[in-house]
Amino acid sequence: MSVRAEALMGTTVTIEAVGAGHDTAVERAFEWVRVVEETCTRFNPHSELCQLTLRPRTPTPVSRLLFEAIRFALSIATASDGAFDPTIGARLQQRGFDREHRSGKANGPIVEPSTDVSFRDVTIDESAQTVTLHRPLLLDLGAVAKGLAVDLAARELAASRDFAIDAGGDLYLGGTNLDGQPWSIGIRHPRQPGSCIAAVRVSDRAVCTSGDYERQGPSEAEHHIVDPRTGLSPQDVASVTVIAPSAMLADALATTAFVMGSDDGLPWLEQMGVEALIVTRTLESITTPGWPGA
Repeated sequence: MSVRAEALMGTTVTIEAVGAGHDTAVERAFEWVRVVEETCTRFNPHSELCQLTLRPRTPTPVSRLLFEAIRFALSIATASDGAFDPTIGARLQQRGFDREHRSGKANGPIVEPSTDVSFRDVTIDESAQTVTLHRPLLLDLGAVAKGLAVDLAARELAASRDFAIDAGGDLYLGGTNLDGQPWSIGIRHPRQPGSCIAAVRVSDRAVCTSGDYERQGPSEAEHHIVDPRTGLSPQDVASVTVIAPSAMLADALATTAFVMGSDDGLPWLEQMGVEALIVTRTLESITTPGWPGA
């Protein structure tokens, strides 16, 4: 078995490959994580995302990686009618989330927040592979990029078959564990650090959780998840965990459902064809009908 961890994307990324001879695949997997971070971070002025921010009102050619991340983010924004919105970066800066979580770096471009900026102010051109920001705005791909990095790493490890990737709560579990069983995953208790509120067994699936405990804002009522429609942190939900075929999908849907709240979020997730667990602020656990047990 090979286990390796690196500090990347504002968290610790750990890759576990069952069996021997996977060192080269693991290194290629980590390289994809580094490339996604360098491309999509809003905390490095030299990143492709930050360079795009400096060119409002101009159709800007971008790499395939950044184009796909933005296209996916816009598709979730459209499907959720704005409950998910990647143009929220300036609002997050204003609320104090202007530094990379792990390193504390705050070198990205500063954009004055506007209350009426939305995903509708961003268009993409498939044939030209360009992105146009029709107004000054700062894209935040935090709920997309980490999942994308996990998915690209998983693709590199596919030949290994049995592996686990954990990027700070965004997981992809390939094949089976060392005992030949589906991977057992504990879902963090949102109010009891070090404890689990549920557990699942999964294989060849991503499991991603969005929680209000991850990064606190200046006040107790503020955290890093913001409703783009109100500019406030939702107060109905403590955490949302989604199981989906890809980490990018699971991550984005978990964040979106958190914003929607339990009443609207759970049926929306069912419509999206994924399994989910929502833990409310009163610690009630609500699941989709197909949510797997441990």
